[in-house]
Amino acid sequence: MEYSQEAIMMVWGGSLILGLVVIAVVAFLLKKILTTAREIESVAAEIWTQGKLVANNTIHIPISLGTTNRVAAGILENAGGIYSGIQKVGTHIEGCPGCPACMLSK
Repeated sequence: MEYSQEAIMMVWGGSLILGLVVIAVVAFLLKKILTTAREIESVAAEIWTQGKLVANNTIHIPISLGTTNRVAAGILENAGGIYSGIQKVGTHIEGCPGCPACMLSK
């Protein structure tokens, strides 16, 4: 079985064109994969950076919590003193016929 020169050229030409199309599609897909991989790498790097910043902030919580607890205890102690003073003023006002004039004169 013998094929004509034109048929052989047509098959070779079609194969080459098909090969070029396949190579172009593969190159396009590889470029898309590379672009996506770079985007993923960029986002992952940003997540890593933000994670380190969060870890750096949370490491200070025990130190800050101790300070916060000491300040809150001082506030509570002072609030107790203020409440006690308010009760004394209230008791004085209830039993003093000259109040509030006597408080202003002192």
